[in-house]
Amino acid sequence: MEKHEETVQLPQNLNQIALFGANDEHAKVVEGHFGVSIVLRNNALRLIGPEEGSVAAKQAIEAMVGYMLEGHALDSQVVLYFCDLYKSGFTGDASFFISHVTRNAKGRSIKTKTIGQYNYIKAIGKNEVTFSIGPAGTGKTYLAIACAIDAFRRGEISRIILVRPAVEAGEHLGFLPGDLKDKIDPYLRPMYDAMFDIMGPEPFERSIAKGAVEIAPLAYMRGRTLDNAFIILDEAQNTTVEQMKMFLTRLGIGSKAVVTGDVTQIDFPFGKASGLIHVQSILRGIQGIEFIYLDRSDVVRSSLVQRIISAYEKSEALSQMDKQGGL
Repeated sequence: MEKHEETVQLPQNLNQIALFGANDEHAKVVEGHFGVSIVLRNNALRLIGPEEGSVAAKQAIEAMVGYMLEGHALDSQVVLYFCDLYKSGFTGDASFFISHVTRNAKGRSIKTKTIGQYNYIKAIGKNEVTFSIGPAGTGKTYLAIACAIDAFRRGEISRIILVRPAVEAGEHLGFLPGDLKDKIDPYLRPMYDAMFDIMGPEPFERSIAKGAVEIAPLAYMRGRTLDNAFIILDEAQNTTVEQMKMFLTRLGIGSKAVVTGDVTQIDFPFGKASGLIHVQSILRGIQGIEFIYLDRSDVVRSSLVQRIISAYEKSEALSQMDKQGGL
């Protein structure tokens, strides 16, 4: 196969060690993904290999350089994301997806990290109801809470309401001592963690005391009308069809809702329908409602989580093929 060469001219102020990674681990990822060799000469990177691979590798490296020049730290997860993105045929400027959402309690900017997350944030901004469906680690809940806090800080809404169905994830918690708050806290802990990180523990507790923030099980939404609020329904795959309808009809004037869930982690007994699956066929195409689907490429916890999700997807696909073959 004929060799092709592309060149990337590196800025003088770029930290080349950070670009290539410890022991050139980032460079090795690029070489392995695109089947190219990387040679550095006088601040210029020469990418030598098949034409398609060297062109895509150039785009990926230029995206990494742009990411670093924006002041972000390049790590193996980001490198892998850029490589997967450009290997899949993406040809645009990937820097647009690095979008500021709000600041956390320590003043650090919370930003989207993938194109899927960017589209998610944009959907929340323009719709009254946004559904975010995808695997663990894609930032569904955290980004929704970040948007809610940002809207609250801007005075766009007067309260934040965080809701979860109290369904156990394949385990039985048994008798829990204490008052109502103590009993439901184990179900709502992930939402508390996100609020603590973004808002800060003391402001969060003050907001709870003033009624500006409410965290409650889904059953407590029945009969209410929620005006001027930002409502997040988390783990919505564990809602029944009736519960999903009940929740969505709570929306009042000036309110916005985000519904998040992972349809591969339904904790209902076999045969019981999930409201999150059912609602996709009912509400698709309605103005003011948008469905955003995230996948393993949007996982931002760890590259290992991406590989775990991929392995389960392959296993489930093979299992499905076996079932069809046995029919």
